[in-house]
Amino acid sequence: MISRPTTSLPEGMSFLSPHLVCAGASDAIEFYKKAFDAIEMMRLPGREGKLAHAAISILGCSVMLVDEDIEYGMISPKTLGGTPVTIHIGVSDVDAAVAQAVAAGAMVTMPVADMFWGDRYGVIQDPFGHLWSIATPGANPPRGEDLVTAMQNA
Repeated sequence: MISRPTTSLPEGMSFLSPHLVCAGASDAIEFYKKAFDAIEMMRLPGREGKLAHAAISILGCSVMLVDEDIEYGMISPKTLGGTPVTIHIGVSDVDAAVAQAVAAGAMVTMPVADMFWGDRYGVIQDPFGHLWSIATPGANPPRGEDLVTAMQNA
């Protein structure tokens, strides 16, 4: 059974944190500051000017970053030609959040729209190849049979 560790985490860290490999992790930190109001928590310099480890906080949740290093199996979405992973953020105003991310350099891959499950939702790709879904939760999302019906009619 998986359980929380008995020791405490460093301040600001989450028990579950995405760990992003970026071709240019220092630049990625600056992008996330502009796009998502991220707060930089720490940096650990590595060899050849790369970051061996870094951590930021987005909406109080920790996100870890590392520079791409193919020799050690740390490969970024840009090198891979894409990613199957989407990181999700819930915000109070999805339209404003997506506009802020685009102004910082993100690309819209799915325009913001009202979704059948009740959220206002869109997807962006950051300049480092990572996908981010951003949503404002709906006030009255469909439940149970209503959700099944909504999915079938979508």
